[in-house]
Amino acid sequence: MSQSLAPECNELKERYDTCFLKWYSEKYLRGIGTTDNNECSTLFKEYSTCLQALKERGIDKLLDEAREDYKENDATLMGRKKCKSPRHPGISVGI
Repeated sequence: MSQSLAPECNELKERYDTCFLKWYSEKYLRGIGTTDNNECSTLFKEYSTCLQALKERGIDKLLDEAREDYKENDATLMGRKKCKSPRHPGISVGI
């Protein structure tokens, strides 16, 4: 399971993910559960409400900026960390 898009919602996402994985493996895959009505729906709504509240406070813009910075930093670091492949000296390999 991955972290939430917003750290403030991690606990809700973790509870939903745990519920969903259990429901999916124990019921849905066995033909017992339906996607329309499952016991995780309430948890999903709570998690969605948390994300929506943060979005309304402008957190989505801050997250977008942070992700963009991360991409730029990652690209810079990946560009610097090149070495020659020992088996193929003419090929650069990212580390």
